[in-house]
Amino acid sequence: MNERRRFAILPGDGIGIDVTREALKVLEAATARSAVAIETRSYDYGAERYLRTGETLPDAALEELKGFDAIFMGAFGDPRIPDMRHARDILLGTRFKLDLYVNLRPVRCLNDRLCPLKSFRAKDVDFVVFRENTEGLYVGMGGIFKKDTPDEIAVQEDVNTRKGVERIIRAAFEYARRHGRRRVTMSDKSNALRFGHDLWQRVFARVACEFPEIESDHLYVDALAMQLVKNPAPFEVIVTCNMFGDILTDLGSQLQGGLGMAASGNIHPGTAAMFEPVHGSAPKYAGTDRANPLAAILTAGMMLDHVGLAEEGRRIERAVSACIEAGECTADVGGKLGTAATGDAVARRLATPA
Repeated sequence: MNERRRFAILPGDGIGIDVTREALKVLEAATARSAVAIETRSYDYGAERYLRTGETLPDAALEELKGFDAIFMGAFGDPRIPDMRHARDILLGTRFKLDLYVNLRPVRCLNDRLCPLKSFRAKDVDFVVFRENTEGLYVGMGGIFKKDTPDEIAVQEDVNTRKGVERIIRAAFEYARRHGRRRVTMSDKSNALRFGHDLWQRVFARVACEFPEIESDHLYVDALAMQLVKNPAPFEVIVTCNMFGDILTDLGSQLQGGLGMAASGNIHPGTAAMFEPVHGSAPKYAGTDRANPLAAILTAGMMLDHVGLAEEGRRIERAVSACIEAGECTADVGGKLGTAATGDAVARRLATPA
């Protein structure tokens, strides 16, 4: 066993610590018979460390994290830090400083009872969202003038570069080609955002020409949100800007059973990647054995797939699906187990030869 994959683990705050523990348990079970050795190293960057030392995520630490095959993060947020500076520096700092421009969100429903839409089943909810992750309204450009006066002005800049728009659109089409997906939908609001999203329109049309075997279409974001609720079945790959992707993927998480089922990856293809479940830190549930660990577990499966262990990643998803079918899961997805018992159930299924 000469090959190995190294993962940096940042459990974070609140239930992030609880669900990361279960994800690591499942990661070990999924790779126990693999020809590739798995090595993990945990870091304590989070609220406790920030309150103790004032450190969020130093540049030297980020440089160290870049040496791993991938980074796994739990969840960040603590009421003792009202401005959430540590969470912002760790999460957004990692995304921006490592230029993780692809936010990849799979939206796949694993059981019929988790689909909230009347007349639709799990098989009808199976698409991925490519959210641009380093530009748009989330770059923090702008300012406030005459604060706390009747004449206050707040300006927030929406940044769209040709490089940034083209690379996320190209990543969506390349994913579709590799995975046999037949349709890529781009969503914007170019009828109102006449300049920034005109760029999205033009670049999308040009890149689509390079992938003639893949159907390309466009929907304004409000129309797309409506269609995803009306009938999600036709959608396969969606690509959109930072803010719209943030909103659409929360809608998507509900289509697959809630935030407790939603995994995500932050990726710069060929260089660095960070994976995290979508849910927050839910501090009031920390340590209560009530948090759903399946999003973190599915995120671990995404991470394995990203580093070349696709079969191990698929085995995790199959084990999660089987646990949901058997009711071996937390209450939010129809079971009666706690956090640890749910992780144990998934790990047991992975330990059983197929």
